[in-house]
Amino acid sequence: MDADGCHLGQNDMSLLRAREILGKKIIGITCHNSIQLAKTAVKNKADYIAFGAFNFSKTKKIKYKANISLLKRSKKIIKTPIVAIGGINNNNYKKLLLNKANFLAISGYIWNNKKLKPLEALKKIK
Repeated sequence: MDADGCHLGQNDMSLLRAREILGKKIIGITCHNSIQLAKTAVKNKADYIAFGAFNFSKTKKIKYKANISLLKRSKKIIKTPIVAIGGINNNNYKKLLLNKANFLAISGYIWNNKKLKPLEALKKIK
């Protein structure tokens, strides 16, 4: 595919195996709401870690709930970029950015929005 990289869930192949296959490409990994999983991902040289879900989401069944406290604690000890996921929309994204999330994964609000088309939804996030 020649993609720039991949994202791994905790039940996907190991980060180390993915690195063997992809080399220097971007590899991120889901860490749910666990600083320990994040530390392991950093030790294994993940390019980014993802925490979530921060909010209710219809995109996926929520097994793990992350919060701002987790984001603040992790930013003090982890220098690897952090992606916030889960139920992010035009009303709650700023709080995550203000608390130092490096990136936001926003899919349901953009692609499954019953009131706004994707480009209109994107314009509401400024």
